Amino acid sequence: MAAKLKKGDKVVVIAGKDKGRNGEITRVLPAEGKAVVSGVNVAIRHTKQSAQGQGGRIAKELPIQLSNLQLLDANGKATRVGFRIENGEKIRFAKTTGEAI
Repeated sequence: MAAKLKKGDKVVVIAGKDKGRNGEITRVLPAEGKAVVSGVNVAIRHTKQSAQGQGGRIAKELPIQLSNLQLLDANGKATRVGFRIENGEKIRFAKTTGEAI
C-alpha cells in the first residue's frame, strides 16, 4: 500500500495531547505505523554531564501514530489524501482542493 504521509509533509495533529499543533514530518516508521513530527509529542530527558556532552534537560521528539495526523493543504486546512493516475503515474492529491501534493 502506498504511503499517504511522507517525510517532509506538513501535518496537523487531530487527536491526543498535542491536538491542533502543526509540524513537519522528519521521519516515518512504517513498520510501527508512526512518524516523528517536529515540535510535536516532545518529552524531556534529564541527563548527567559526561565527557562527551553537557548534562541538563534535553527535549526529544517521540513518534506519534499516523492515524492521529492529517496533511495540511495549500489553504492550511487538514485534508485527507487520495491517489489518482496522471500521465501514467500514481500521484497523491488533497481531497479538499483536488491539488496534487
